[in-house]
Amino acid sequence: MKIGFCTINYSEKNLEEVFNIAASNGYEAVELPAYTDNGQVDVDEALTPEGAKRLKKMAAEAGLVISGISNHADSPLVLGPHGRDLAGVHGGGGSEQIAFGTASMLRCAQLAHMLEVPAVVAFSGVGNFGHFNDWPYPNGWPEEEEAFVRYWIPIFDKYKEYGVKVAFEPHPNNIIYDYHTTARCLKLCDGHAAFAINFDPANLFYTGIDLGAYIQAFGDRIVLAHAKDCEFVPHNMARGGLWMLQRDWGARDRSFRFRIPGWGSINWKSVITELYMAGYDGVLSYEHEDVTMSRADGVEKTIDFLRPLMIHAPYEGRSDKLFQF
Repeated sequence: MKIGFCTINYSEKNLEEVFNIAASNGYEAVELPAYTDNGQVDVDEALTPEGAKRLKKMAAEAGLVISGISNHADSPLVLGPHGRDLAGVHGGGGSEQIAFGTASMLRCAQLAHMLEVPAVVAFSGVGNFGHFNDWPYPNGWPEEEEAFVRYWIPIFDKYKEYGVKVAFEPHPNNIIYDYHTTARCLKLCDGHAAFAINFDPANLFYTGIDLGAYIQAFGDRIVLAHAKDCEFVPHNMARGGLWMLQRDWGARDRSFRFRIPGWGSINWKSVITELYMAGYDGVLSYEHEDVTMSRADGVEKTIDFLRPLMIHAPYEGRSDKLFQF
């Protein structure tokens, strides 16, 4: 496995500066943003043969590989919620927002193909997350599933043509947010070859999902992964429980906090072992959403924590009388 770096950690800096930060600190790969107005990658330019070459050359000269591209911002528009909720990404009515999100995802498929990366990280979106409960409208979730089939399968088909995958990042406020919804959406699209997972352990962990169980179930679909931790804060959980989502990220009384790896409650030795046992030998991309410390602190501490945990080769086996494998 390699330790990677989400360049959007420093969204105000250009790619060359961020590549230098990542490489000089020992990171080996970068995940690039490709959603609208991301400030680092001009997708129109990158979609030209020369533009794609420049990006790959810039990364190579810094000693980095491009592990994947992110479309976190535009992708939820495919399912919603539409209207004012995502107006900050793109205005207009639902049909306009769907068209915008779909077009953005298809452009990202082209870019991933040109950059020779395996997948585009996306949020699946959901029209109304309140539909997860069958009261007061019992047909709500089935309608969300119908929308998933209607709008995402044509995108999967195009991705398959380009030889790349949509790597959904399970997350609340999306139709894919836990074990059951991942399994259900896989079934809805008949296990489409372009359906993949970007494994962000923190997003699953804070809702109470066992990370090892999730990896065992969907390890063959995990093509990208984020290195982001989550801290349960016991003295706040006593009042807010697990799903305390309405607080500002920096509020001291949150039940959980996103942290840099090693500073939260996730067992990283277990996560890395289960990923490796599932056949994942890709990149863990450090994503900084830790409001307790600076990004510079995170850059240094994350690589120092993760580097000793990397598994570089499989077990070579023994064949003596005591242990045969």
